[in-house]
Amino acid sequence: MSTIRTRAVAGAAAAVSLSLVLAACGGGGGDTDSAGKTTKGDVKLEFWSWTDGIQDQVGVWNKEHPETQVTFVNAAGDTVYQKLRAAITSGNAPCLSKMDGMNLANFAADGLLTDITKVAAPYESRYTTPAWNAVSPGGITYGIPTGSSPLFTAYRADLFQKYGIKAPTTWDDVIAAGRAVQKKDKNVKIFNMAGEDPSTLVDLSWQAGAQWYKVDGDHWQIGFTTPQALKAGDIVQQLVDDNLASNASYQDPGVFKTWDLGKTIMMTTSTWQLPIYDTNFPKSRGKWQLADAPVFDPAKPQTSSNFDVTAVLKGCKYPDRAAQFAAWLSSSKESLTALTDPKSKSGLFPAVKDVSPYVDKIIPTEMFNGKSDSAKVITTAASRVGEQWQYGPDYAAMYSEMQKQWGQVMKKQLTVKDMLTHLQQWVLADLKKKGVKAVAAG
Repeated sequence: MSTIRTRAVAGAAAAVSLSLVLAACGGGGGDTDSAGKTTKGDVKLEFWSWTDGIQDQVGVWNKEHPETQVTFVNAAGDTVYQKLRAAITSGNAPCLSKMDGMNLANFAADGLLTDITKVAAPYESRYTTPAWNAVSPGGITYGIPTGSSPLFTAYRADLFQKYGIKAPTTWDDVIAAGRAVQKKDKNVKIFNMAGEDPSTLVDLSWQAGAQWYKVDGDHWQIGFTTPQALKAGDIVQQLVDDNLASNASYQDPGVFKTWDLGKTIMMTTSTWQLPIYDTNFPKSRGKWQLADAPVFDPAKPQTSSNFDVTAVLKGCKYPDRAAQFAAWLSSSKESLTALTDPKSKSGLFPAVKDVSPYVDKIIPTEMFNGKSDSAKVITTAASRVGEQWQYGPDYAAMYSEMQKQWGQVMKKQLTVKDMLTHLQQWVLADLKKKGVKAVAAG
């Protein structure tokens, strides 16, 4: 249901750090952007994506930019990242591909992307800092942000009133509300945490200000057991210990019933999911209300977000044109107006600084009771995404390791603290094995 860092790291130090990561993974440093070289003449680019509505925008671009023609390839499928790796290795890769922030960091660490730091620089000011961080692991830019999914809260306002609770403003409030509901009906849960999906812990860690991975000079700091990380883990532990969360699997087609039938009465959610609820919550339509996501520190409210990106792959001959197209796709008013229209079915929410022109039309009016300003909730969420979060070089592998242990946490066979301690040791050992310099965060 539910990458990032501030731009404070010195460029030279960050470059040294990431070059160590890339070399350690045996992929070299990938390609450079040829010192920002400007391409002249007509070129053709290939672009892989699996987002609905994107192909139509490629067509619009091609009509308006005869000098840079883009061929769209629908790359939908569970094995797309394996296919991309194979294409890069064989020298047949497209110039551009859709990715998430986690896989961009992974591909960058393996030397499979092109450094476009210089040619991308003119576009950076269009996007939020967290979004730009998502395409710039270690301070080197490898792509252009495409979309974001900042978290906010959706809750059953009718059942909150029935149980005498209010929309939680902090995570401690969530725990208190869950306990209050349990006293009245033990079959009703305040939240859901699926056994296969540890994204709740990721989101809470981000919101608490934790930094599981952080570039520091020529090495990575690993922080799964810092006070901020443990604070997030403690909330998850209370949800588990007090039986406050349901465990509906997101792989189960019937998952929506837990909310539609009022068995689970709150969720953290994002923009791309709203049309899905409108279709799959027939019994509770009109009974939901939006609110700001719970925070850890009301004085510094912070939420989290996933990011879609358009990566420039190793071997791309025209990185300046690739960056130009990717930035047009995800920041021009023309493209965003079309892609944020529910009719496009893209589910895209912009990663640009001003999202206000694109908010109203993505809110399904019949889904919510109209007693809160849904557009304001969404724009607030977009402005509150924490800037400290960063995807590290083995984040994807770490996530797989975390998934293995998460199910045990949900079954009360393992504590969250024990899992975080294990992940801290696991990541340090994994990076050492890869020859990447990393230390435990102080």
